[in-house]
Order: sequence, then C-alpha cells, then structure tokens
Amino acid sequence: MITRVLVTVMTYPTLSKNHFETVCTAGFREDGSWIRIYPVPHRLLFQYDKPKYGKWQWIEADLEKNPRDARPESFHIKNIESLKILDKIDGGTPNWNLRDYWIKKNKIVFNDMTDVLKLTKENKISLAVLKPIEFLSILSEEEDLTSYNQRLTALKKKYEADKLQLSLFDDSKAAYETFEFAKKLPVKFKYEFKTGDGKLRRMMIEDWEIGMLYLNCYWKSKKITEEEKRDEAIQKVKKKYWELASKRDTYLLIGTQYKWQNRNAPDPYVIIGVFSEPMHRELSLFNDY
Repeated sequence: MITRVLVTVMTYPTLSKNHFETVCTAGFREDGSWIRIYPVPHRLLFQYDKPKYGKWQWIEADLEKNPRDARPESFHIKNIESLKILDKIDGGTPNWNLRDYWIKKNKIVFNDMTDVLKLTKENKISLAVLKPIEFLSILSEEEDLTSYNQRLTALKKKYEADKLQLSLFDDSKAAYETFEFAKKLPVKFKYEFKTGDGKLRRMMIEDWEIGMLYLNCYWKSKKITEEEKRDEAIQKVKKKYWELASKRDTYLLIGTQYKWQNRNAPDPYVIIGVFSEPMHRELSLFNDY
C-alpha cells in the first residue's frame, strides 16, 4: 500500500546478518498514527554519510505489514523503488508549532510509564510519546565492543564475498563500492527520569543524532590521546542532552527493541528520538494545518 509517512525517528545503524546494517525509521501517517519501517538496509538509505531523507521529512513508499514482526506498528518497504522524498518541516517559528502538532495529533502523550508497559504487554503499542514529570540526569557507560567486533569481522568477510560476485554492470555494485560500516560508539547514553508512577527509570538513547553528535565531537577534538578525545566527546554530548532536558520542553519518542519484546522483557523500551522545543515559543493562531 502506498503510504505517506512523516519521519520523526531514525536510529543509529546496527549490524544485521541479512542486510549488513539496518536502521529503524519511524514516524506518523497522515492521520497521526505511529508507523515503524524496519528493517531498512543502511547502504540503500545513505550515500557518503548523507541521508536520502532525514527527520521531519515526508516520504512516500509502498509499505506492507512485516510478517516477521508482530509489533502492531511494524511495516517494511515492499519495493525500494517506490520510495519518494517529499517536503521537509524545518525548525524555527512557526514550524515548531507544526512539529508540535504532529507529535500530539491523534495520539496519547504518556506521563506514566506503567500505562505504556501495560498496553505493550497487550501488544497494542510498541511506540509512544513519553513526557517525564522530571528529568534527573544524563548518564554514560562504557560499552564492551568485543562481541560487536567479532560480528563486524564476520560481516565484512561476507560483504567482500558478495561484492566480488556482482557483475561489473550490476546497478547495486556502485552502492557496494561506496558503502562503509558505521562506526560503533564505545559508550552508551541514558536519560534518568521519573514518570507519573513515581518510579526512577533509566532508558538508553539510540537515536541517530546522539551518535553523530558524539562522533563529530570526537573528530573535532584537539586533545592528544584517544582517551582524552573520547572523554571530551562524552562530556559535550552529556552537556547538550542535559540542556535539552532541563532548559527546553522535551518529549521522548520511545520504542521497543524487537528481541526484548519477543522475550517478554519487563521493559523493552529505548529512546529512539528526542523532541525538544523552546519553552516559550509563539503559538499559532490556528489549530489546524
């Protein structure tokens, strides 16, 4: 079915046995309802590290329900050639009003994580907008890359073997020649917050933007050692995301991780997007767009 989607979420790339790398794209249909597009092969979506489409952009594609994913909002692209890039909602007034409109259109903005988990257990939702009652901190923890590096080595061998089998005139050969695996972050970032149930929660942030912010801070660092560059990048990311939580009106776009929801984990959610708007923006005189 040809479907228009306003992209509001793009996760940082992860390794995939079948697609080498994938990203999860999620957003809203024209009626405001959530939809997840997964998996999307990384090399089809990105060229030279520049996305063919980004967040807050309308796209159109031939989508069908993903038969391997029982989550109610999960679809995949039936035909990649059907993908069309449409208009983008830029930031700034009055477009903050338009973004705010789509975040809240025909959906619940949850303040209580217990309500989210109840509906998730009933398989009614796996994506949600969450407004914590209080942000407490932004945390970081070092990630062990041993298992990741083993998987990456195996996938690189498979990738090179597949590339050799392509014809010189195969249309996909160019994509294979320019594709590079995304750099794995050596650190995880988490928000610590409270929701309406009064419980302290820590939730990992997996959106594309936090990954690129860390890498850009690392690459631009003038520190000497790798450790110093990493530490400086971590502190800059934490400062930025704490400012979003403490000085702006911030909503968390959260989604379940496929493997943990399938295993009935008590809380399978991660933060897949952060919507942070100015506290005192000019409100539109109109309610409809």
